[in-house]
Amino acid sequence: MTTAWLDRAGPQIPPADGPAMAAASAHLDQLTKPPGSLGGLETIAIRLAGIRGRLVTDIERPAVIVFAADHGVAARGVSAYPSEVTAQMVANFAAGGAAINVLARAAGAGLVVVDIGVAGGNAAAVRTELPGSSSGARLIHARIASGTQDFASGPAMTRDQALAAIETGRVVAADLIEDGADLLAIGEMGIGNTTSASAIVAALTGEPVRAVTGRGTGVDDPGLDRKVAVIDAALALHQLDPEDPIGVLAAVGGFEIAGLVGAILAAATARVPAVLDGFITGAAALVASGLAPNLPDRLLAAHRSLEPGHAIVLDRLGLRPILELDLRLGEGSGAALAIPIIRAAARICGEMATFEQAGVSGSG
Repeated sequence: MTTAWLDRAGPQIPPADGPAMAAASAHLDQLTKPPGSLGGLETIAIRLAGIRGRLVTDIERPAVIVFAADHGVAARGVSAYPSEVTAQMVANFAAGGAAINVLARAAGAGLVVVDIGVAGGNAAAVRTELPGSSSGARLIHARIASGTQDFASGPAMTRDQALAAIETGRVVAADLIEDGADLLAIGEMGIGNTTSASAIVAALTGEPVRAVTGRGTGVDDPGLDRKVAVIDAALALHQLDPEDPIGVLAAVGGFEIAGLVGAILAAATARVPAVLDGFITGAAALVASGLAPNLPDRLLAAHRSLEPGHAIVLDRLGLRPILELDLRLGEGSGAALAIPIIRAAARICGEMATFEQAGVSGSG
């Protein structure tokens, strides 16, 4: 796997389109309301214009992508749930019974689930696809391997595997965009992945492991202490370079996190809004922003989770969360919840009358 696409992606992602944002702001000020009175909705509408390079008046075809994979480090007792739950939840996604199925349906969004590294069986040599039902998800099999290795004793994956997973994420996102998706809400599933995300964030930001590590699936105090100790030992083992985000990802990341990196970069390259879910997608965005410095301008943060590292990630990316609901589920649940709000912000620009159109007197 070469890095040619990644080498091109960074420079190809420009800052937000300033003139488009100024035009959106001016348009909002002409609508029948006091300037700025819709608060965060106006901020979202202006950000959408900066991402797309034009005034956005609706979100017509939102899509949710969930990348799923297992983690070798889960064997260290860092999660309250066993690894087999990852595969079980993927089956639940496909059947339509998970929270993300409900929330995607409520948001009017299509749902795609990518098995990029779930343990069990053989890694798929050729990608196959199962069409989703009206209630379930479309399932894509694109397994790099049956889970990563235990990063407490060696690298989670090879650099080539990390690049292959990034490429998989890029292809899935690019295909959805080519099919008409005009917003991508991005999430994940993988037992042990908050441990990987905490390790990535600590390595890239230099923050203490304890400061960026939370309870994940709900580990108790001894479990949290064990999780912190495992990450501390792994970072000492790998001696990671924060200037090499792919190296950090390969050493302590996960296949689903790498897939998220590819999807985020693909959306930004296509000037399509990417809505980050929680802590794990935030960690992936941190990796991606190390490759593309202008990337944060192209992102929307759905919410701030209870994981302590998430606030640190959002601060580093300069992103303000749309929602504050104390979520910590993952699955893209927060990103799906944010879709109707983002759509409302766009439709304000498209459907609300101006003072002139409505014959309403403006201020002064």
